[in-house]
Amino acid sequence: MTDVTIKRALLSVSDKTGLVDLGKALAAKGVELVSTGGTAKALREAGLEVKDVSDLTGFPEMMDGRVKTLHPMVHGGLLAVRDNPEHAAAMEEHAIGAIDLVVVNLYPFEATVMRGAERDEIIENIDIGGPSMVRSAAKNHQFVTIVTDPADYDTLIGELEASGATSLDFRRKCAAKAFAATAAYDSMISQWFAFADQQQLFPDFLAVNGQTPVELRYGENPHQKAALYTPSGPHGHGIAQAEQLQGKDLSYNNYNDADAALELCAEFKGGDPAVVIVKHANPCGVARASTLLDAWNEALACDSVSAFGGIVAVNTELDGETARAICEIFTEVVIAPSVSDEAREAFAKKKNLRLLVTGDLPDPRRGGLSIKPITGGLLVQTRDNGAISEADLEVVTQREPTEQELKDCLFAWTVARHVKSNAIVYAKDGATAGIGAGQMNRRDSSRIAAMKAAEAAEKYGWDKSRTVGSAVASDAFFPFADGLLAAAEAGATAIIQPGGSIRDEEVIAAADEKGLAMVFTGMRHFRH
Repeated sequence: MTDVTIKRALLSVSDKTGLVDLGKALAAKGVELVSTGGTAKALREAGLEVKDVSDLTGFPEMMDGRVKTLHPMVHGGLLAVRDNPEHAAAMEEHAIGAIDLVVVNLYPFEATVMRGAERDEIIENIDIGGPSMVRSAAKNHQFVTIVTDPADYDTLIGELEASGATSLDFRRKCAAKAFAATAAYDSMISQWFAFADQQQLFPDFLAVNGQTPVELRYGENPHQKAALYTPSGPHGHGIAQAEQLQGKDLSYNNYNDADAALELCAEFKGGDPAVVIVKHANPCGVARASTLLDAWNEALACDSVSAFGGIVAVNTELDGETARAICEIFTEVVIAPSVSDEAREAFAKKKNLRLLVTGDLPDPRRGGLSIKPITGGLLVQTRDNGAISEADLEVVTQREPTEQELKDCLFAWTVARHVKSNAIVYAKDGATAGIGAGQMNRRDSSRIAAMKAAEAAEKYGWDKSRTVGSAVASDAFFPFADGLLAAAEAGATAIIQPGGSIRDEEVIAAADEKGLAMVFTGMRHFRH
């Protein structure tokens, strides 16, 4: 059996988008309409003849609408295998009429939660009859058409106008979509019960869902396939929600790098103009200044070689002058809360450059879980949203840091938490001087960052490297003094690190010998 003629349809929707037009199209094809509550009312107000579900079942809607479609007259009409003689005999014996089309979308559970409703109202918006009908119809898609998304109404109407029937291919697609809809719906409910109602950080069953996939050109490499999903529930202002004003579609790597840039840029939300340049998910230049253009120039100067083909994020409206400066080098993606008309004009000349507008920056201290697949399982942890302030710092050396060194320490620490471990960040006067990322030991990260700073000094003709007089942040403790000594050799005068090594006294003694100021944070920021 392939095509199924639609003779009777059951409609019960909370989202009434397109409902009346669909009802009229069905009625025009002589389809009997059966409906419930507000859906039936909306169809009748449009002048359509509608039979109540209670007329079908012989029972009135009861218990405030909790019980209306949970009845053999409904589910028998949905689940019966039409070419099975025993099923056909049961239908005839009990006067069960076949239902050929079900149009259902579910109670607005997510919207009810999002507007801060009380617990009792949230519970009442857990749909029972709807998912039951959806699953019954989807299971029996060989004979029944199930539509859960108003976006599919036009396709349904088109099939009916062509032949008065639906194709098996359409029914299969709708069935798959229906099961995905009920799975996502149940996932939202289970998450609410676990996290909001029961305050379970790690529930017995972890439901992870996404919706509205965007298929990407490929994954990290051309032989891999990839897609972007957005989560159900609140998601705020992120890369996935950004508006793309121009440029090619974003790739998997573009999304990954752009997310890293936006996460770091969010650290400077509401502060002085700041610029973040990211390459391969690691910052290669970060600065804040009195103007966005100055911040761009300072960030670029940290590592202009790595900035080529990078991702740029800014924390304030992007102006034309800064946009023109960015256009002087090859840039893959630019991200900003907003973009001036003059800046748009500048970027329009770079047609392949992706320009993203977020409307706001995410909250860098927001909660949530981080999920990483491993072979045979999932690693789940809370987001690294820990933060320290100046008051949390412990001075552990004989010399205390100056006011400027303290500012540079905190700036370097902010950047270091977004650098792949082992992370070393030199900073001076609100700008990164050198960044060492992802090395297998901390000493090499110190040396690589200093080397990059020396190269920058040579390129720009400075009389000395910007690591001279800088502050250094280490994302984790120095297990030996060698990493600290490498920083001192590069000219650093202040160190910020978590502390907690069994060799802390050795490291502190080395700092004292070199006349360095050092503070402990008591908090580590590994980023693997």
